Amino acid sequence: MTGTARATATTTGRPKPWLRMFWAGLALWAASVLVTVVTANANLLPTIVLLGSFLVPVTFVVWAYEHGTSGEVTVPLLFRAFVVGGVLGVLGASLLERYLLHPSLFRYFGVGFIEEAVKAAALLFVARHLRARTLRDGLVLGAAVGFGFAAFESAGYAFNALFTVHGISVRSMVETEILRGLLSPLGHGLWTAIAGGALFAASRTHWRVTGPVVLAYAGVSVLHGLWDSMHGLAIALTLYLTGTPWQFQLLDHGYLPRATGAQDHLITILNWTGLAVVSAVALLWLNALTDRSRERPRPPTARPEDYLESGYPKPGR
Repeated sequence: MTGTARATATTTGRPKPWLRMFWAGLALWAASVLVTVVTANANLLPTIVLLGSFLVPVTFVVWAYEHGTSGEVTVPLLFRAFVVGGVLGVLGASLLERYLLHPSLFRYFGVGFIEEAVKAAALLFVARHLRARTLRDGLVLGAAVGFGFAAFESAGYAFNALFTVHGISVRSMVETEILRGLLSPLGHGLWTAIAGGALFAASRTHWRVTGPVVLAYAGVSVLHGLWDSMHGLAIALTLYLTGTPWQFQLLDHGYLPRATGAQDHLITILNWTGLAVVSAVALLWLNALTDRSRERPRPPTARPEDYLESGYPKPGR
């Protein structure tokens, strides 16, 4: 079904499929949390983890698919991009980060470059059999790989949040899932959609790594690194602006000083402001690519030799 047909099918008065999926999944997740709390049944914990981690990523992939792709992108291909691409991305990132990264001021930027590279490689693997590629296909498949990565990563974070020093905490796990669910549309799916769109735009018939592709990869990697390091940057900027002598003395001795109440507020403001700026840049970039994907390609200009090959006389004769 083409993008136009899908759009027509969802304007008959009923809620759109992605919206129905979201509300149904949210209701199931909330019911799972409630029953788990009431019954203390630990067997339901994996259900909470999976529903909470996959709900928003899957919803956004369905939303992206409904907004139109070429006939080359099918539902099975989209599913493979989400699952296979997501798993390969998580595994590749785990291995590379384990052996290539070391504690440093630029560690988070290293994470950004590694994770965006493995997601791009996963996208290439999933889309290797496509006969023709469009910018819109790259946006959708890139988003699918990125959201798959985000879903499996969020499941890991939710699982780790379950175990605290005070024992198993369903509340901590639920809070982690809510926060990551709210932020996931502005993370992996967004960045990989941008990189996928740039890659497919340069590789309509065969894969090509051009200057715009490299710039797109570098750009989303930097945005990724800024996003991950924003809390640390907010702390550093707060200390620079409001630090006291005793705090700098502790830093000189290798200790991180405790922030004052006013500094805590400033750190929070700077952190969320920075995340908002990073998200705005990425969304504007994605919007520009989306507008470009709606433009109809210009028909090829006939060359003089084409007239000779077709048997027609050249213009002017």
